[in-house]
Amino acid sequence: MGQAREVMDRFTAAMDTQDRDMLARSFADEAVISTPDEGEINGRDKITNYLFHFWEAFPDFKYEYTAKHESGDVAIDEGYVVATNTGPIRMPSGETLQPTGKKIRLRSCDIAEVEGGQIKSHHFYFDQLEFMAQLGLLPESMTQQLSSH
Repeated sequence: MGQAREVMDRFTAAMDTQDRDMLARSFADEAVISTPDEGEINGRDKITNYLFHFWEAFPDFKYEYTAKHESGDVAIDEGYVVATNTGPIRMPSGETLQPTGKKIRLRSCDIAEVEGGQIKSHHFYFDQLEFMAQLGLLPESMTQQLSSH
């Protein structure tokens, strides 16, 4: 196992155990992440705050791996985010959605580039429509269309 895999595993462990210090140490000071909901986020503190909001909204957050990959300084995780929405969800618009109490199992893929034992670039991929559908926040007709595909 190389450094990229070790750092990515440390990041995932920090998310699963809600260890904010370990989470922050996983990222370089000038790290950049790319997210489907908020676009690009720059800097360790802003990244840590972004991820911390997931813990507030989904305190039982866990990641189920389906595959782990590593090539040089890049680690890739494929799997599912499994959690229950028991806290408010902060939206990019500034709105706050009240907890739905619904459990999600959302397919995701993470690609992290590591340098000097820290993540310098991380891309998070998940389907926002599927996320909203699992939370019961889409019209039923749209949810039915998503589940038929």
